[in-house]
Amino acid sequence: MVRLHAERHLVNRIGWLRAAVLGANDGIISTASLMVGVAAAASSSSEVLVAGVAGMIAGAMSMAAGEYVSVSSQSDTERADLARERQELAENPKFETNELAQIYVERGLEPALARQVAVQLMAKDALGAHARDELGISEAITARPIQAALTSAATFSVGAALPVIAALAAPRPFLMQAVFATSLAFLALLGALGAKAGGADIIKPTIRVAFWGAFAMALTAGIGALIGKAV
Repeated sequence: MVRLHAERHLVNRIGWLRAAVLGANDGIISTASLMVGVAAAASSSSEVLVAGVAGMIAGAMSMAAGEYVSVSSQSDTERADLARERQELAENPKFETNELAQIYVERGLEPALARQVAVQLMAKDALGAHARDELGISEAITARPIQAALTSAATFSVGAALPVIAALAAPRPFLMQAVFATSLAFLALLGALGAKAGGADIIKPTIRVAFWGAFAMALTAGIGALIGKAV
């Protein structure tokens, strides 16, 4: 007897993992960059902290709203496509069967077998078969606006709190350096954790996240220093 083993695939994490990584990454980079830019303009410690806290709150709300709107648009499109497909199945089931069979032929099945598979799948769940194989919509990756919004807002807040805490702990002469260094370390850790959660290689995502975070903070610090001298 052939014994089947359970496989643990990670594709069902795509929805919340993308939102979580995006939120935390944006929280660290945007808040740290804002604080570094304000600090480079020779502002006081209190001004830097106020900028960080304000950026954390505003960013979390922005992330939640942005994720909800964008993912809702995807969800609306999916629902519209499913409604159209449901109508086509009701009006012309023979054509839809042939269409599904042709998809399987293009994937490598013999025409007779492809038609048999299409007929059997449609007998069980016609809309589900067309959603998966014609439209590319599946339960694992379907759009979930509320989940994406809450995940992004929560992880943004956590990410943004890290440079704020670093600024609170650092003496004023080293505030900018402390925020830069700790934020860079947290970004590298985030890249590694995101890659680990997604089952990907750790090195490349870690370097990618850390590099772009350092670039953003350095650029903002330079602009802040120029503006501080100008005003």
